[in-house]
Amino acid sequence: MTLEQWVAVAAVAALVLALAAVIIGTLAWRAVKQRTPSFSAEDEAEKLPPAPRSGPPAVIVNPSKSADLAYLRDLVEQTAAEVGIEQPLWFETTVEDPGLGQAREAIEKGASVVVAAGGDGTVRAVAEALAGTGVPMGLIPLGTGNLLARNLDLPLGSQRELVATALTGRDRPMDLGWLRTEPLSPDDEEKVRGRADASTARSAERTDTGEAARGPELDAAIPEEGAAAKGVTPPDTGHIPDDDPDKEHVFLVIGGLGFDAAMVSAADDELKAKLGWMAYFVAGVKHLTGRKIHASTKLGDSEASEPFTARTILFANCGRLPGNIVLFPDAQLDDGWLDIAAIDTRGGLIGWADLLRKVTLQGLGIRKDLVPYSTGSIEFRRARSVMVRTEEPEHVQVDGDLVGFATTIHARVEKGGLVVRTM
Repeated sequence: MTLEQWVAVAAVAALVLALAAVIIGTLAWRAVKQRTPSFSAEDEAEKLPPAPRSGPPAVIVNPSKSADLAYLRDLVEQTAAEVGIEQPLWFETTVEDPGLGQAREAIEKGASVVVAAGGDGTVRAVAEALAGTGVPMGLIPLGTGNLLARNLDLPLGSQRELVATALTGRDRPMDLGWLRTEPLSPDDEEKVRGRADASTARSAERTDTGEAARGPELDAAIPEEGAAAKGVTPPDTGHIPDDDPDKEHVFLVIGGLGFDAAMVSAADDELKAKLGWMAYFVAGVKHLTGRKIHASTKLGDSEASEPFTARTILFANCGRLPGNIVLFPDAQLDDGWLDIAAIDTRGGLIGWADLLRKVTLQGLGIRKDLVPYSTGSIEFRRARSVMVRTEEPEHVQVDGDLVGFATTIHARVEKGGLVVRTM
């Protein structure tokens, strides 16, 4: 058999394994859905957000994601009229502004809820604007992954029910993840120069809560105690320093580096339109035998550095991936923790198959591996914040949006940073 034939066989085998994982993962999701809810079981009286504003709802829609924009608008306006609320405000995203500016304008106009109608990128942009404001975010998912909508158990099969939930559903606070990358060194910049995915995505230049902009990773920008007495002016609460406007990127589901981000980078838009989220698995085939990450991590305020080797490292706010694959069975949207996983494989396709077995078993609640020799591994950690340093520049992504390449990544959680509308 020629080398090309072996590669083709390996690609087909990997795709078959991915399909099998989807089927088994769906069964696993059904098994754990009741045992591991998306939200924690704390006293609901302590979790209620402030009373909603009385203004009109606002819809931020990505027109490229809707096959019939007129129908969607009619449905939103009809539903609003049926439930007796004001005529909705309507905004469309642009290439230059994927939703951040429109959502801020909606808040200024007194919107009682801001509905993100689009893919995960639109959801991220709207969430970034709403962070810390108390204004709830509704969802009308129109994208490929629809990651947050899946973790909120929204009725993806009915656009009418989605619209009704976005306009009249229950408001619940959820955590936000924030990810920041440090600039590459000149040598590392040279390694990735000319690559389309090496650019840095635009992120928040402001947030509305002190916690969203201040954390251990920003200590260098915050003067020490007594600095004011020495004539040093501390930064405004909630302000990210102007010398680095791309300071942090919000994520609602999962951020990561390595294999998962490389898979996102390789996903073709036309293929995503035809296959949906399965396009990511197809894109991932070419990276199954890619090089591993050699890195170290620091959790929280610890000074201890832990070395590791992995295919990918993930920072999760909640646990389900497309195909109802439960990757983080303990993750919840409001528990105030980042669930961190370092994932590794050995032995080529055998290692990936073993990894899929582990994911399936843990989704069913089986954590102890009875197999004496394993070629796939998942190491879990929990922390409020984490820093990762890698030996080589790695792809970085947040909720399926590429941030670019980095060798130093900071991630943290902001507890209750966003109010989201659910069923």
